[in-house]
Amino acid sequence: MFFLLNQITSMEVKTSENHLKVYKMKKKVLRKQVRAQHTLMRHEGIECVSHGTQSLVIANAGLGNGMSRHQLLKIVEEYGLVETLLMPPNKPYSFVKYGTTEAAKKAFDALNGKEVTLEDFGQNIVLYINFVEKVFCKNAVPTSLPPGLMVIENIISPEEEKRLLESIDWVGDEDTQNAQQTLRHRRVKHFGYEFCYDNNNVDKDKPLPGGLPEICNLFLEKCLKQGYIKHKPDQLTVNQYEPGQGIPPHIDTHSAFEDEIISLSLGAEIVMDFKHPDGHTVAIMLPRCSLLVMAGESRYLWTHGITPRKYDVIQASELGRKVGTITADVRDLTLNRRETRTSFTFRKVRRSPCNCIYPSVCDSQKGHQRQLQPSFPHNEMEASKLEQEYVHQVYEEIARHFSSTRHSPWPQIVEFLKSLPKGSIVADVGCGNGKYLGINEDLYMVGCDRSKNLVDICGEKNLEAFVCDALSVPIRSGSCDACISIAVIHHFSTAERRLASIRELARLLRPGGTALIYVWAMEQEYKNQKSKYLKEKNGSRDKEEISAAAAQRPLSDQMPDSGSQDLARSDQLLNDGKDEGSNAEPGTNSRLPVHTNRTSFHSQDLLVPWHLKGGTKKKGESVNTASFPAASKESQELSPVFHRYYHVFCEGELEAACRSLDCVRVQKSYYDQGNWCVVLEKL
Repeated sequence: MFFLLNQITSMEVKTSENHLKVYKMKKKVLRKQVRAQHTLMRHEGIECVSHGTQSLVIANAGLGNGMSRHQLLKIVEEYGLVETLLMPPNKPYSFVKYGTTEAAKKAFDALNGKEVTLEDFGQNIVLYINFVEKVFCKNAVPTSLPPGLMVIENIISPEEEKRLLESIDWVGDEDTQNAQQTLRHRRVKHFGYEFCYDNNNVDKDKPLPGGLPEICNLFLEKCLKQGYIKHKPDQLTVNQYEPGQGIPPHIDTHSAFEDEIISLSLGAEIVMDFKHPDGHTVAIMLPRCSLLVMAGESRYLWTHGITPRKYDVIQASELGRKVGTITADVRDLTLNRRETRTSFTFRKVRRSPCNCIYPSVCDSQKGHQRQLQPSFPHNEMEASKLEQEYVHQVYEEIARHFSSTRHSPWPQIVEFLKSLPKGSIVADVGCGNGKYLGINEDLYMVGCDRSKNLVDICGEKNLEAFVCDALSVPIRSGSCDACISIAVIHHFSTAERRLASIRELARLLRPGGTALIYVWAMEQEYKNQKSKYLKEKNGSRDKEEISAAAAQRPLSDQMPDSGSQDLARSDQLLNDGKDEGSNAEPGTNSRLPVHTNRTSFHSQDLLVPWHLKGGTKKKGESVNTASFPAASKESQELSPVFHRYYHVFCEGELEAACRSLDCVRVQKSYYDQGNWCVVLEKL
């Protein structure tokens, strides 16, 4: 009897301990749930709810902590029909939407606090579940390949791949035929010429004995015959990457190698990351036995690299085997385990300095570029000289080409002109090629511009225009019912001169008259919307050789004075210093940075390149030029680059300048596709 009582007491104690253990576990799960709720709200803006819904957020079950789509789908499908499974890249959580609320509640009860083992990592994790009102899914925007980049799938057979891999002896005598190195990121062998990582260049006077392996020469002949490359490379770098290894982002040295660089992927597929100077990134799948060709912009301007990691985020539907960009479609992402990959990268050694159209990232041109760029003006004389050389003279040179890209009026300017009473007298100060002078035939419009060649174009269109400076317009005071100044004032290089140009507009107006002013905005992304200037960067530069018809596309009119032929430059201060802030007053010796077109601004005062299209000519001149590929040396010599000075305006800056004048009041101010705009009324 005593023994039985002891046994009952022991069982009661164990039961009590188990209850306590369960209680503590439930308390821990609840605590983790609440923490997950707060984290999601704080970092992602995702609000969890206490009542049951069809949708769940599952913490600790994301691509970012090693959960594959296949494994998670297998787990959640046990509790009912899954309508949607969303796995955001690099995040430690996922969203699942069930067909019914009952199924979601079953999963909530069964999976909360459940420990699972990650299939690919062998690591245990605990799932924490919360209800959400709906799953969060944005439409994925298709990403284009960087201009000049091409990937050719299945360029070699499995048998050819095997022979290429066997041709590299990683353990043999490396001193006789080639240079071999073991770097922190991978194993490397060089053929033809050794690439020196200390100075990122090659010794062109010391070729390695033996040249390229014969099997590689046969492969290159095949590429030449099929038109994938134009010149036969004479340098080969073989890299072998183990899972988890990679290469830092870089641009192959301009002075070391010619335009085309090609890379063959053997043994396994990989995701390579490309990045534009404006921060835009593109992840590209390089399948096994594929050839990557980088030419033009993708070779000279974009960095490329491989992130060190053991898994890549890839499109689940293609299982990572198909070439193309990896889109941020959270409905179709999963993990792909990396395997040992070998790359054969072929280059042609350059024998003369690089003369590419990207001087700010070109080591051959940087020193020369530094000597040419002007400093920020610090007095009236310097300002006038800067504008003469980097505004007035430039527009005289590019007038014909500039006019060919300026033909579509901006809608809100048209609306302003059409709202004016019939018979109004209107001055277009800085009229350019006169695209606004004939908008409303009920108005008496006259234009003026500092560029004689642009005014001549107005004359050819039978438009009324004359040459003058916007600081001194030869029109009687108070004689205009309205004025417009479109993309002009940002060319004045000091605050005093910009204010003087606004004062001159006010002088022309009668009391009650109005003026519309547009200037380029520092904020090219406003209220989470990119301007057309930024959006156009991936659409208009697939080819650097653009036809005359393409030069006249309407989108080129969506940014002030930045034509469709503006080719990219990196934002870079052309001395050793860095810009201390976009609103800071430039220092005594600061030089103006050269802007990368189609990118965000990092300085208010800068030079914007205009790449004059080959064959452009002034009226009355004849140009006898051959047609060359845009990236060729001949094309570059025929297509000079002009730099135009700009002061881009920050939010509120134009309005504040206008309010500082006692003779006007601001009727309206707004943002229009990358421009700050003000409507003034003369008091």
